[in-house]
Amino acid sequence: MADHPSVVPYLSYKDGAAAIEFLTTAFGLELLFKQEDDDGVLQHAELRHGNGVILMGTAELPKGSPGIYLVVEDVAAHHRQAMAAGAVEVYPPEDTEWGTQRWRAKDPEGHEWSFGTYSPQTEAPSW
Repeated sequence: MADHPSVVPYLSYKDGAAAIEFLTTAFGLELLFKQEDDDGVLQHAELRHGNGVILMGTAELPKGSPGIYLVVEDVAAHHRQAMAAGAVEVYPPEDTEWGTQRWRAKDPEGHEWSFGTYSPQTEAPSW
């Protein structure tokens, strides 16, 4: 995991497709990967700038509510530790269709944090 980021910004936009167009055109980010649902709505995308990666998706969030994704090795242990310390669970640990695990919580100020075993690369995923 040394060549993969361990802290990754996760941004949500009302119109994920329009956000990708803007971010690639205006800011020069490079689209590595995107996944859409059956209706063509962006569910997940990965964009690169230099050796950094930004994850993003489509969601209704208050303006200025970015998310942070942290790569963790043991999702269940991390979840137990966070819950014991007073984290507010958004959703419990779960397996993803990509063979990874994840969970999500809010901190005491209401900021959302995501945790998982998926470690983005600075190259397009092979799946």
